[in-house]
Amino acid sequence: MAKVTLDKNGLAKASGTLTVYSYDAISGGFTGASDEYLLQGLGLPANATTTAPPDVTAGSIAIWRDEVWQTVSDHRGETVYSTADGAPRLITETGDYPADTTTLKPATGFDKWDGEKWVTDADAQKLADEADADKQKSTLISIANTTTQAWQTQLMLGIITGTDKEKLTHWMKYIQDVQAVDTSAAPDIVWPDKPE
Repeated sequence: MAKVTLDKNGLAKASGTLTVYSYDAISGGFTGASDEYLLQGLGLPANATTTAPPDVTAGSIAIWRDEVWQTVSDHRGETVYSTADGAPRLITETGDYPADTTTLKPATGFDKWDGEKWVTDADAQKLADEADADKQKSTLISIANTTTQAWQTQLMLGIITGTDKEKLTHWMKYIQDVQAVDTSAAPDIVWPDKPE
């Protein structure tokens, strides 16, 4: 099959095949090469050029912009993290990493960016650990109170059985042990075992 040449208007001088290099209509990213059959007087398919893209290395892509191929960074599919709050962000467009992001993942929810790396705000983490421990303490006491409520009523009415009175004593001792837990030791707290 004859190879096609194009005139100054980009139309085929004669019918034949021509290698074209296609690119995405929105991003301009190279999508592939193909041999296209052009009839005399017709031009190239949309979003295609006869100029071959440059060879690119891993992490780069050829982009058709301003009638020339440009090599730009391609981080699509990678996750970066906001240096303001550590929030993850999936890269969906070509180009350099967005400003105010890093590829380094914060180790905790209390990390702050110091310009080069994440540094854990130990004070904020400690306060959160203590708040979690206080919440756990309240939850355990609430569960124990719910468990013992009927027995306490029976005790006040003088109708509690000996077995239930013994269970009530164990649970009340458990509540005392939970109340005695120092939540400022969080997160290194060993909670008392619930009675059986």
